[in-house]
Amino acid sequence: MERLRSTPGKVWDMLVIGGGATGLGALVDAATRGYEVAGLEQHDFAKGTSGRSTKLVHGGVRYLAQGDLSLVLEALHERGLMYQNAPHLVHNQSFIIPTYTWWKGPFYTLGLKMYDMLAGRLGLGPSRLLDREEVIKALPTIQQEGLIGGVRYFDGQFDDARMAISLAQTAIDNGACLVNYCRVIGLIKSGELITGVKVEDLLYKETFTLNARVVINATGVFADSILQMDDPQAQPAIKPSQGIHIVLDEDFLKGNTAIMIPQTEDGRVLFAVPWHGKVVVGTTDTAVKSPSLEPRAMQEEIDFILRTAALYLSRPPQKEDIRSIFAGLRPLAAPKEGETKTKEISRGHKITVSPSGLVTILGGKWTTFRKMAEETIGKAAMVALLPKRPCLTENLPIHGYQRTIKKNKHHSVYGSDYTYIKALFDEQAEWKKALHERLPYTAAEVIWATRHEMAQTVEDVLSRRTWALLLDARAAIEMAPAVAALMGKELKKPRSWQKEQIEDFTRLAEAYLPANIVEQS
Repeated sequence: MERLRSTPGKVWDMLVIGGGATGLGALVDAATRGYEVAGLEQHDFAKGTSGRSTKLVHGGVRYLAQGDLSLVLEALHERGLMYQNAPHLVHNQSFIIPTYTWWKGPFYTLGLKMYDMLAGRLGLGPSRLLDREEVIKALPTIQQEGLIGGVRYFDGQFDDARMAISLAQTAIDNGACLVNYCRVIGLIKSGELITGVKVEDLLYKETFTLNARVVINATGVFADSILQMDDPQAQPAIKPSQGIHIVLDEDFLKGNTAIMIPQTEDGRVLFAVPWHGKVVVGTTDTAVKSPSLEPRAMQEEIDFILRTAALYLSRPPQKEDIRSIFAGLRPLAAPKEGETKTKEISRGHKITVSPSGLVTILGGKWTTFRKMAEETIGKAAMVALLPKRPCLTENLPIHGYQRTIKKNKHHSVYGSDYTYIKALFDEQAEWKKALHERLPYTAAEVIWATRHEMAQTVEDVLSRRTWALLLDARAAIEMAPAVAALMGKELKKPRSWQKEQIEDFTRLAEAYLPANIVEQS
């Protein structure tokens, strides 16, 4: 904030609105090309879509079935680059498609061999047909009645919100300036052309202006709100779609292998994936009318996941088994004529430039964030008449890069930064202790997030710097007072702030508990 406000009248080369995967990717790309770039996020990094994914870095097996080879090819290439550039955040995950009809095994094997071929040298492992015994050995909790065999393939898994934080750090390492809790409330124009933005600091309730040669709208599901600031008559460019996930204890899926169900009753795929000692099951695809920072799961979505999971797990999960429920919105680009269902809309991206010079990036997905950023910054440089400079992100190590790392430890996501977190143990010995018996997170991680990762609220720490809220909502609620006390001391906040933070977080977290889900239309 000091850097943003210390030079009134400064003109940034680029200004990026949005602190999710798309906006942070654009910041990294612009900064590494040597452009002077600033970024603004209205809440916290990855608060929206980018922190609520299925935690997969994948080419998209179902897009292959739909015949969208160009998207699959691009995504598989980018999957390989994410694995290469952020080994502390991305790892190889084994999946099995169980088969209960004799012809499906060879059918899926053929398709997945094509998937392997498209990945080329960036592939994560060869797919192969499995017999019944091999499937049961890998998936001891699979429904065995009628099971014939399965097909194993490999894709990527990652920690989405932690990837966002690492991208923010990478952008800063390369000279970018970015802040959270700063909302764009207006666009500044000279004649018909955008020359900057008006910003509200949500923490201190102040407003200020920033000037830029080009403004990039990378706000995901909120892209229309910025487009309509530019042109009140602008037609909607986003059709948001909601996907939810439920989180179960690891007993429901013993071992390290994930299940992929390629055809459910609504035509989507469903995943059950091991993640940090839990199982993430999802997702759904439900059209919603308008975007929200805190979307709520619908009862029918939860019922669909439980009903589908029961067909493939020997122990059918019940509502009371759910540790947490989280919902996210996909920023789907407005569909082509004839595409009526959100699952039919392409997950590809598109870039638009308005007559005022506003550059907007629409659609896309986590796996292709780097490529989206490359194209967006290339377009923005042209709009701003900036010197053309090559993209450097294809082989750029992400902040914390560490090739050799113990993947089974929750702190592996910090990469090389974990050395500094361990140093905090010497500052206060009690900071080494876990804050809850069911979760591994320590006071040292709270201190680190507050001092070095822009965490401003208890929610920031328990939802995105750690995954306590997503893994076990009840445990997260019980951790909130300790986290508020630690943060309050670091940020020099009064006790009234701590009390308010605990109340705010508890109210939010209770919506992640199955008992508090209500029927919605």
